[in-house]
Amino acid sequence: MRRISLILAISTLTACGATEGDRGAAPVTGETAATSSSVIAEFPVTVSAANGEVTVEQAPQRIVSLAPTATEVLFAIGAGDQVAAVDEFSTYPVGAPITDLSGFEPNVEAVAAYEPDLVVVSDDLNDVVSGLQTVGIPVVHLPSAIDLDDTYSQIEVLGAITGNLGDAAELVSSMQTEIEELAGSMSVPTEPLTYYHELDSSLFTVTSATFIGQIYQLAGLGNIADQAGGAETGYPQLSAEYIVQADPDLIFLADTKCCGESADTIAARPGWDQLTAVTAERVVELDDDIASRWGPRVVDLLETIVGAVEQVEAP
Repeated sequence: MRRISLILAISTLTACGATEGDRGAAPVTGETAATSSSVIAEFPVTVSAANGEVTVEQAPQRIVSLAPTATEVLFAIGAGDQVAAVDEFSTYPVGAPITDLSGFEPNVEAVAAYEPDLVVVSDDLNDVVSGLQTVGIPVVHLPSAIDLDDTYSQIEVLGAITGNLGDAAELVSSMQTEIEELAGSMSVPTEPLTYYHELDSSLFTVTSATFIGQIYQLAGLGNIADQAGGAETGYPQLSAEYIVQADPDLIFLADTKCCGESADTIAARPGWDQLTAVTAERVVELDDDIASRWGPRVVDLLETIVGAVEQVEAP
């Protein structure tokens, strides 16, 4: 099943951990400065990414993004007009120049046909990074974020290399403020509420050690998967019996779009109709994309989680 393979690919990145070279480092440049929201004129610019230091001689005008998160970031920092093409899963924002390019089965020739002066990837599959570099196309490899600091660093890297460092800095600042306000607005329950986050109907989930799990921790929630078999991968597959026994206070479904899951479909699963989250109507249907990306909309995910917790805590 394609979705399972994608989940396992992400889990490998997270479970193995990232070295300092793998994590999105802060921009490395002597010529740039955060001036304003306009494109920076001082190039060349050099940034650090998972594939080492990357230099562009001038502000790129034909960017190809093979990573949905990077696509969201590029548009959020004002670089949308510089994006020539995005991969098949870059469905947000509406209006992004979506194509049939694949980030999971990338083809160097197909990417090069768009004549990009910069390509952004989140995975180096099919040796796409070296392949593009061989034909003289700069590539920035920004892998799955390990924590929020990775997200902020990646935003700054994309801001620097596209000439939109001012907008990138503003985005990071606004995200930090909103996340701090959301987390700070919550009352701490005497006994932490527990949750189950469903990646797909075969019951793959996340632990607190993952990026997604850390977002739930900001809301003070306890993860039922942390003690499960396979938890060391960050993405264990639970059994229905395990979930029923754990009886989470809340269930979050991140498989509504991919797999058609809903509060009604899980209530129809054997034994699930007696779960606390089901009987108390605490099943939250998430947007799969928002729940799986580490870009600007992570604030929306936290807001949804906080709202669900507040509903439980409300008298």
